[in-house]
Amino acid sequence: MTLSSQQSITLSLPDEAATVYLGGAIAHILPRPVVIYLEGDLGAGKTTLSRGLMQGLGHKGAVKSPTYTIVEPYQFASGPVFHFDLYRLGDPGELDFLGLADYLEAQAIVLFEWPSRGLGRLPAADLTVSLADDGDSGRVATLTAHTPMTLALLPHLRR
Repeated sequence: MTLSSQQSITLSLPDEAATVYLGGAIAHILPRPVVIYLEGDLGAGKTTLSRGLMQGLGHKGAVKSPTYTIVEPYQFASGPVFHFDLYRLGDPGELDFLGLADYLEAQAIVLFEWPSRGLGRLPAADLTVSLADDGDSGRVATLTAHTPMTLALLPHLRR
């Protein structure tokens, strides 16, 4: 598979509302199944972006970080979403015991925070969202498409 040289876009996120908005915008255009890696330091906005995605799909309740539970499932009319936070994972092999294969067979949107902690067990990402502090300007998000399916989505996310 060959992607064009324009496989990434970078967006400025001046505040939390912009991060939530981006998550909602992603939710409205995602195909299923899709695997998304969420990267960034602690406090970079990974869970905030996930909250925006869930709200964009119609979720009305709280969206909490699955730091201690490792996975939080959500059910929508369009299908399931599984939000993983691998920060506290002791070993990538633990994902086998959590039934990762079952989650991946569900034609779902699957979000992985801290994907580097699941190396060797995680499927390849269709889309990576990297969040970083941008000093006084808030945050910056770099979205990188890894498949033709997600490459086609990037122009729709430009603001």
